[in-house]
Amino acid sequence: MSDYPSDLKYTNEHEWAKRDGDLIRIGITLHAVEQLGDVTLVDLPEVGTQVETNGHFGDIESVKAVSELFSPLAGEIVEVNERLAEAPELVNDAPYGEGWMVAIRPSDSSQFDGLMDAEAYQEFLASRP
Repeated sequence: MSDYPSDLKYTNEHEWAKRDGDLIRIGITLHAVEQLGDVTLVDLPEVGTQVETNGHFGDIESVKAVSELFSPLAGEIVEVNERLAEAPELVNDAPYGEGWMVAIRPSDSSQFDGLMDAEAYQEFLASRP
């Protein structure tokens, strides 16, 4: 698998988004995982929480830092990965799989199309010092 799967969209805050029916599933990228190190806690919102585009929706703690999580698009949180409460290391082990964080029902699904594709995200990473 590529470090940045081509079926996902990406943000400059290092979140990924994947269309899943009428929902958008969200997690953090491998780049973010590598920067954080071993994840020790993931604090996520309750189902039903409304989020704004680029709005804070949770926090992730690691041995190195505490970082905020930002939503790539506006909508309602309809699923939360409850497994992360007991097994936050899933984010390290499978950031694009079992380490997903939330699923959102977007208020405007066209926002998804405005996110970076894998190639653009890799170019974004390469442009940073």
